[in-house]
Amino acid sequence: MSWNTFGRVLRFTTWGESHGPALGAVVDGCPPGLALDESAIQPFLDARRPGTSKFTTQRKEPDQVRILSGTFEGKTTGTPISLMIENVDQRSKAYSEVAKAYRPGHADYAYDAKYGLRDYRGGGRSSARETAARVAAGAVARLVIPEVTITAYVSEIGGDAIDREAFDAAQIAQNPFFCPDAWAAKRWEKLVDDARLAGSSLGAVVECVAEGVAAGWGAPIYAKLDADLASAMMGINAVKGVEIGEGMAAARLRGEENADPMRPGAQGAPEFLANHAGGVAGGISTGQPVVVRVAFKPTSSILIAQPTVTREGEATDLATKGRHDPCVGIRGTPVVAAMMALVLADHKLLHRAQCG
Repeated sequence: MSWNTFGRVLRFTTWGESHGPALGAVVDGCPPGLALDESAIQPFLDARRPGTSKFTTQRKEPDQVRILSGTFEGKTTGTPISLMIENVDQRSKAYSEVAKAYRPGHADYAYDAKYGLRDYRGGGRSSARETAARVAAGAVARLVIPEVTITAYVSEIGGDAIDREAFDAAQIAQNPFFCPDAWAAKRWEKLVDDARLAGSSLGAVVECVAEGVAAGWGAPIYAKLDADLASAMMGINAVKGVEIGEGMAAARLRGEENADPMRPGAQGAPEFLANHAGGVAGGISTGQPVVVRVAFKPTSSILIAQPTVTREGEATDLATKGRHDPCVGIRGTPVVAAMMALVLADHKLLHRAQCG
């Protein structure tokens, strides 16, 4: 069967396709009494919205959210919250060739192999357009964790990484790349534009840091906080790798280098001298910032023709027309932040359910 629902206590189900009339999410398990209207959700959708610069797809979608259920007099009622976002700028004719052959790097063949049919218009359910619903759901999740501050940013595009010494959080909202390094953002303008003009695409790394997470969220074995974070991030379209804390680099460190030493701190909690674990130990939060890095592959829809096969198994070459992001990781940044919020909110409620 197909799984379209994520979470245990705070659960969300997304629905809709790239070129359908609308898409959206149903959020269930949200506590009652939280202030919620469209204005609490829209800023996050605006950050992910397409067509905001030449460095993203030129599809023009306002991404205006409507709350259809789950609120009364501006507050959540504890019942399912239904969110809808209309699609208004589909151009399905651009995908006529895709109907006949599989796009290399896309899920076209995999969907055909599983279901025996597929919505070829923009990839249907496999399109990154689906992530708008996740961002809307993530805005609801943030209401459950007001004590947590989530910051997501792009740390690398096309192999060109930011300078950690030049990190300035104020810069993240000042450029189209969600980049905390002003000089890197300037370099990326040419890097991404060159790829776009060549009909190609670039990959990216998005980092996400959650501060204010209390110690104790998570579970030791089958509901580890870091495992759920990895699952949430890997479920985002085009993501091919996830790291928590040091991630892969931990394999290149000695034990004393990778440890997070402690000293006595305030109010009985230890003071950590490092955070190689990324705020999670044994599947449970330590009270340190939770740090996740997410690798996005280059957008598979490119204008450079690639060898492929038709649905009948014949050899052909295919270049993908239509409007696509030259670097899908850029607009993936608000999606990563949304999934962080959804996982943390779920684990806060799970912790409360068991431990009070």
